[in-house]
Amino acid sequence: MRKNTGLILQRLDDNYGAFHRCYLDYGNAWQLLIATILSAQCTDARVNMVTPALFLKYPSVEAFAKADITELEEAIHSTGFYHNKAKNIIAACQVLHYEYHDEMPSDIDELTSLPGVGRKTANVVRSHVFNIDSIVVDTHVKRISNKLGLASGEDPVKLEFALMKEIPQEHWSRINTQLIKLGREICKAPVPKCSQCFLSDLCPTYKKQKSCKK
Repeated sequence: MRKNTGLILQRLDDNYGAFHRCYLDYGNAWQLLIATILSAQCTDARVNMVTPALFLKYPSVEAFAKADITELEEAIHSTGFYHNKAKNIIAACQVLHYEYHDEMPSDIDELTSLPGVGRKTANVVRSHVFNIDSIVVDTHVKRISNKLGLASGEDPVKLEFALMKEIPQEHWSRINTQLIKLGREICKAPVPKCSQCFLSDLCPTYKKQKSCKK
Protein backbone atom coordinates (compact mmCIF):
# COMPACT_ATOMS: atom_id res chain seq x y z
CA MET A 1 0.00 0.00 0.00
CA ARG A 2 1.37 3.39 -0.99
CA LYS A 3 1.87 6.05 1.69
CA ASN A 4 -0.84 8.34 0.32
CA THR A 5 -3.35 5.47 0.27
CA GLY A 6 -3.13 5.03 4.03
CA LEU A 7 -3.59 8.78 4.58
CA ILE A 8 -6.52 8.90 2.15
CA LEU A 9 -8.28 5.98 3.84
CA GLN A 10 -7.75 7.49 7.28
CA ARG A 11 -9.24 10.83 6.22
CA LEU A 12 -12.20 9.10 4.59
CA ASP A 13 -12.82 7.28 7.88
CA ASP A 14 -12.42 10.50 9.86
CA ASN A 15 -14.88 12.41 7.68
CA TYR A 16 -17.44 9.74 6.80
CA GLY A 17 -17.06 7.05 9.43
CA ALA A 18 -15.53 3.58 9.35
CA PHE A 19 -18.67 1.77 8.24
CA HIS A 20 -20.53 1.01 5.04
CA ARG A 21 -24.13 1.66 4.15
CA CYS A 22 -26.37 1.06 1.18
CA TYR A 23 -28.06 4.01 -0.49
CA LEU A 24 -30.73 1.76 -2.00
CA ASP A 25 -33.79 0.89 0.08
CA TYR A 26 -34.52 -2.83 0.41
CA GLY A 27 -35.93 -5.37 2.81
CA ASN A 28 -34.19 -8.57 1.75
CA ALA A 29 -31.60 -10.02 -0.62
CA TRP A 30 -33.72 -10.31 -3.75
CA GLN A 31 -35.09 -6.78 -3.32
CA LEU A 32 -31.53 -5.45 -3.16
CA LEU A 33 -30.60 -7.42 -6.27
CA ILE A 34 -33.52 -5.94 -8.21
CA ALA A 35 -32.92 -2.43 -6.89
CA THR A 36 -29.28 -2.64 -7.94
CA ILE A 37 -30.23 -3.82 -11.43
CA LEU A 38 -32.60 -0.83 -11.66
CA SER A 39 -29.86 1.55 -10.50
CA ALA A 40 -27.82 1.12 -13.68
CA GLN A 41 -27.71 4.52 -15.42
CA CYS A 42 -30.19 5.79 -12.84
CA THR A 43 -29.92 7.61 -9.52
CA ASP A 44 -30.46 5.77 -6.25
CA ALA A 45 -33.04 8.41 -5.33
CA ARG A 46 -35.12 7.59 -8.41
CA VAL A 47 -34.88 3.84 -7.76
CA ASN A 48 -36.00 4.40 -4.16
CA MET A 49 -39.07 6.21 -5.49
CA VAL A 50 -39.97 3.27 -7.73
CA THR A 51 -39.29 0.23 -5.55
CA PRO A 52 -41.92 0.64 -2.77
CA ALA A 53 -44.83 0.27 -5.23
CA LEU A 54 -42.86 -2.25 -7.29
CA PHE A 55 -42.33 -4.58 -4.34
CA LEU A 56 -45.98 -4.30 -3.39
CA LYS A 57 -47.00 -5.27 -6.89
CA TYR A 58 -44.45 -8.11 -7.00
CA PRO A 59 -44.05 -9.33 -3.40
CA SER A 60 -41.82 -12.35 -4.08
CA VAL A 61 -39.16 -13.80 -6.35
CA GLU A 62 -41.84 -16.01 -7.87
CA ALA A 63 -44.02 -13.00 -8.65
CA PHE A 64 -41.16 -11.39 -10.59
CA ALA A 65 -40.34 -14.69 -12.29
CA LYS A 66 -43.91 -14.90 -13.59
CA ALA A 67 -44.32 -11.18 -14.33
CA ASP A 68 -45.69 -9.92 -17.62
CA ILE A 69 -42.80 -8.03 -19.20
CA THR A 70 -45.01 -5.22 -20.52
CA GLU A 71 -46.49 -4.58 -17.08
CA LEU A 72 -43.06 -4.70 -15.45
CA GLU A 73 -41.67 -2.29 -18.03
CA GLU A 74 -44.45 0.14 -17.20
CA ALA A 75 -43.71 -0.16 -13.47
CA ILE A 76 -39.98 0.60 -13.87
CA HIS A 77 -40.22 2.93 -16.88
CA SER A 78 -38.85 5.98 -15.05
CA THR A 79 -35.56 4.24 -14.20
CA GLY A 80 -34.55 4.16 -17.87
CA PHE A 81 -33.47 1.27 -20.09
CA TYR A 82 -36.64 -0.36 -18.85
CA HIS A 83 -36.89 -3.05 -21.53
CA ASN A 84 -33.51 -4.63 -20.81
CA LYS A 85 -33.97 -4.17 -17.08
CA ALA A 86 -37.38 -5.85 -17.11
CA LYS A 87 -36.07 -8.71 -19.25
CA ASN A 88 -33.08 -9.27 -16.94
CA ILE A 89 -35.11 -9.01 -13.74
CA ILE A 90 -37.61 -11.61 -14.92
CA ALA A 91 -34.84 -13.93 -16.19
CA ALA A 92 -32.76 -13.56 -13.01
CA CYS A 93 -35.78 -14.23 -10.81
CA GLN A 94 -36.68 -17.29 -12.86
CA VAL A 95 -33.22 -18.72 -12.13
CA LEU A 96 -33.49 -17.77 -8.45
CA HIS A 97 -36.94 -19.32 -8.15
CA TYR A 98 -36.57 -22.51 -10.16
CA GLU A 99 -32.90 -23.31 -9.55
CA TYR A 100 -32.13 -21.74 -6.18
CA HIS A 101 -35.60 -22.07 -4.61
CA ASP A 102 -35.70 -18.34 -3.86
CA GLU A 103 -32.42 -18.44 -1.92
CA MET A 104 -29.82 -15.86 -2.93
CA PRO A 105 -26.37 -17.35 -3.57
CA SER A 106 -23.37 -15.59 -2.04
CA ASP A 107 -20.73 -16.96 -4.41
CA ILE A 108 -19.49 -14.36 -6.89
CA ASP A 109 -19.53 -16.77 -9.83
CA GLU A 110 -23.07 -17.92 -9.09
CA LEU A 111 -24.29 -14.35 -8.72
CA THR A 112 -22.68 -13.17 -11.95
CA SER A 113 -24.21 -16.12 -13.79
CA LEU A 114 -27.64 -14.58 -13.17
CA PRO A 115 -28.98 -12.64 -16.19
CA GLY A 116 -28.13 -8.95 -15.98
CA VAL A 117 -25.87 -9.34 -12.95
CA GLY A 118 -22.28 -8.17 -13.28
CA ARG A 119 -19.61 -7.89 -10.64
CA LYS A 120 -20.86 -4.50 -9.44
CA THR A 121 -24.36 -5.82 -8.67
CA ALA A 122 -22.97 -9.07 -7.25
CA ASN A 123 -20.60 -7.19 -4.95
CA VAL A 124 -23.41 -4.94 -3.68
CA VAL A 125 -25.32 -8.07 -2.64
CA ARG A 126 -22.25 -9.77 -1.19
CA SER A 127 -21.28 -6.70 0.79
CA HIS A 128 -24.65 -5.66 2.20
CA VAL A 129 -26.48 -8.98 2.49
CA PHE A 130 -23.70 -11.41 3.33
CA ASN A 131 -21.15 -9.00 4.87
CA ILE A 132 -18.46 -10.28 2.53
CA ASP A 133 -15.68 -7.75 2.00
CA SER A 134 -16.22 -6.49 -1.54
CA ILE A 135 -15.30 -3.46 -3.64
CA VAL A 136 -18.17 -2.08 -5.69
CA VAL A 137 -16.89 -0.14 -8.69
CA ASP A 138 -19.59 2.35 -9.61
CA THR A 139 -19.19 5.65 -11.42
CA HIS A 140 -18.01 7.50 -8.28
CA VAL A 141 -15.48 4.84 -7.28
CA LYS A 142 -14.08 4.69 -10.82
CA ARG A 143 -13.77 8.45 -11.26
CA ILE A 144 -12.38 9.29 -7.83
CA SER A 145 -10.03 6.31 -7.58
CA ASN A 146 -8.39 7.48 -10.80
CA LYS A 147 -8.19 11.07 -9.57
CA LEU A 148 -6.65 10.10 -6.23
CA GLY A 149 -4.23 7.64 -7.81
CA LEU A 150 -5.60 4.67 -5.87
CA ALA A 151 -5.85 2.81 -9.17
CA SER A 152 -5.95 3.69 -12.85
CA GLY A 153 -8.04 2.63 -15.80
CA GLU A 154 -11.58 2.65 -17.10
CA ASP A 155 -12.43 -1.05 -17.07
CA PRO A 156 -14.49 -1.68 -13.90
CA VAL A 157 -13.32 -5.27 -13.41
CA LYS A 158 -9.62 -4.41 -13.79
CA LEU A 159 -10.12 -1.42 -11.53
CA GLU A 160 -11.79 -3.59 -8.89
CA PHE A 161 -8.86 -6.01 -8.78
CA ALA A 162 -6.34 -3.14 -8.74
CA LEU A 163 -8.15 -1.58 -5.78
CA MET A 164 -8.25 -4.93 -4.00
CA LYS A 165 -4.44 -5.02 -4.21
CA GLU A 166 -4.00 -1.42 -3.11
CA ILE A 167 -6.59 -1.18 -0.32
CA PRO A 168 -6.57 -3.34 2.83
CA GLN A 169 -9.42 -5.85 2.84
CA GLU A 170 -11.06 -4.40 5.94
CA HIS A 171 -11.66 -1.19 3.99
CA TRP A 172 -13.08 -2.76 0.82
CA SER A 173 -16.78 -2.52 1.60
CA ARG A 174 -16.79 0.98 3.03
CA ILE A 175 -14.71 2.58 0.27
CA ASN A 176 -17.81 2.58 -1.93
CA THR A 177 -19.95 4.33 0.70
CA GLN A 178 -17.25 6.90 1.31
CA LEU A 179 -16.45 7.68 -2.33
CA ILE A 180 -20.14 7.94 -3.22
CA LYS A 181 -20.55 10.56 -0.50
CA LEU A 182 -17.40 12.36 -1.57
CA GLY A 183 -18.54 12.26 -5.19
CA ARG A 184 -21.99 13.61 -4.42
CA GLU A 185 -20.89 16.37 -2.08
CA ILE A 186 -17.42 17.51 -3.17
CA CYS A 187 -15.70 15.62 -6.00
CA LYS A 188 -18.57 16.17 -8.39
CA ALA A 189 -18.54 15.58 -12.12
CA PRO A 190 -17.82 17.53 -14.19
CA VAL A 191 -16.82 20.35 -11.80
CA PRO A 192 -15.37 19.20 -8.47
CA LYS A 193 -15.17 21.49 -5.44
CA CYS A 194 -11.45 20.97 -4.97
CA SER A 195 -11.04 23.97 -2.66
CA GLN A 196 -13.45 22.33 -0.21
CA CYS A 197 -11.92 18.85 -0.39
CA PHE A 198 -10.16 17.35 2.64
CA LEU A 199 -8.05 15.25 0.25
CA SER A 200 -6.83 18.00 -2.09
CA ASP A 201 -3.27 17.97 -0.72
CA LEU A 202 -3.09 14.23 -1.41
CA CYS A 203 -4.74 14.34 -4.84
CA PRO A 204 -2.33 14.14 -7.80
CA THR A 205 -5.03 15.38 -10.18
CA TYR A 206 -5.54 18.55 -8.13
CA LYS A 207 -1.78 19.10 -7.81
CA LYS A 208 -1.36 18.75 -11.58
CA GLN A 209 -4.16 21.25 -12.20
CA LYS A 210 -2.56 23.76 -9.82
CA SER A 211 0.84 23.43 -11.46
CA CYS A 212 -0.69 23.99 -14.91
CA LYS A 213 -2.23 27.25 -13.77
CA LYS A 214 1.06 28.70 -12.57
